[in-house]
Amino acid sequence: MAARSKARKRAVDILFEADVRGADVGSTLQAWVDRADPPVQDYARELVTGVTTHRADIDELLAEFAVDWSLERMPPVDRAVLRVAVFELLWCPGIPTAVAIDEAVELAKSLSTDASPGFVNGVLARVASSGKMPADATQQISPPS
Repeated sequence: MAARSKARKRAVDILFEADVRGADVGSTLQAWVDRADPPVQDYARELVTGVTTHRADIDELLAEFAVDWSLERMPPVDRAVLRVAVFELLWCPGIPTAVAIDEAVELAKSLSTDASPGFVNGVLARVASSGKMPADATQQISPPS
């Protein structure tokens, strides 16, 4: 698995844990940093921090484009995967759209239900093609080298 793919999975793990436990994402991230072996990658930290910072905008887009699904009804792992991917789509201009979507679909295949990859792909395709951009969707981070 490539370094960025591993970082995306770690970010999803952290966001999933915080969501399921109803815990603070920052505290959950710090707990992973303190105990994780191997260490939490810088890119995973950037993804978790970015999702946390832009969560209201991300969740608004997900609520709009997840046809017939509320955020609360989504499996928590799908929610985490979608949040990471939407962050990459909108705030990481160095990540090609196709890469962000493909990586999310692969995570859904390995972590969630049989129906999840198609669901994740559909939601992200609608977000990507909508042209909707939050006001602060500017170049925030660059992909790691």
